[in-house]
Amino acid sequence: MATIKDIAELAGVSIATVSRVLNYDSTLSVGDETKKRIFEVAEQLSYKKRPAKKIETGKIALLQWYTEKEELEDLYYMSIRLGVENQSRQMGFSVSKYFQDNFETLKQDEIQGLIAIGKFSDKQIKEMVSITNNIVFVDFSPDEEQFDSIVSDFEKATKKVIDHYLENGHEKIGFIGGREVFKDKTSLIEDLRERTFKNYLAEKGLFNEAFMYVGEFSVAVGHSLMKKAIQEHRENLPTAFFAANDSLAIGALRALLEEGIPVPGRVNIIGVNDISISKYVFPSLSTVKVYTELMGETAVNTLAEKIEGRQIAKKINISTQLIIRDSSS
Repeated sequence: MATIKDIAELAGVSIATVSRVLNYDSTLSVGDETKKRIFEVAEQLSYKKRPAKKIETGKIALLQWYTEKEELEDLYYMSIRLGVENQSRQMGFSVSKYFQDNFETLKQDEIQGLIAIGKFSDKQIKEMVSITNNIVFVDFSPDEEQFDSIVSDFEKATKKVIDHYLENGHEKIGFIGGREVFKDKTSLIEDLRERTFKNYLAEKGLFNEAFMYVGEFSVAVGHSLMKKAIQEHRENLPTAFFAANDSLAIGALRALLEEGIPVPGRVNIIGVNDISISKYVFPSLSTVKVYTELMGETAVNTLAEKIEGRQIAKKINISTQLIIRDSSS
């Protein structure tokens, strides 16, 4: 496993700076470019290169719904993007990157296909179809009969976490989650983790609406939501929390430590994604590993099949793995 020293050397910064950036230290004053360099180095060091079949060189477009600044708050999409870029390089594709408000510019580009990372509205999907029929969606499946998609099974991942808690004697289980809307503001996007958490615990007679805290997917929001939970419940605070992603979990961890609440002695916490920095935070974060690099790689392989003539759409569901570290027993 790469160390903080390895990251510092490759990023050209001090070990202390790396440690504070990876732990989202709000008192640290460094620019976004430095943060981006550190996070990308951490991701690249955790990336395992896989052999790929070389095909004829061509150009594909990578359409992202997260800006570079937003990626710094949620490394999940950065990791997928790096998987796409690395696999494209191995397979001989050149990649043009666009953000979702750049459709007019994208239309001028001569591409063989398109990989769309993130969530897109019906209006945006129509824009994509007007550009190319070779489209692969990653982390989103708008129509599995029409479009190729690469997704993770968040329903199964959520149940894994709850089952783990129940097996370890926890009955008061809280939720720290986020909600998103399409960037064109057309509608709210349902989060499968939140829905599954409610339904699965309700089936077992253990769901408590008062233990649900939902905001946006960021470290700062995870911190503020956990602070709110602590203030509202005090001694009745749940003994375990499921955070819908690692960014929320990292913020929640910081709030618990600031309040002097032992983790995992008093409160256990498990996130989702296993972003590269989750092993470097304190205490190291238990999480459900989502194979984001594999999602990116698979998207490129799937697009290559589409370009070569495959007609029938397919949905690929990437499995997950529960990883227990120091933030839960």
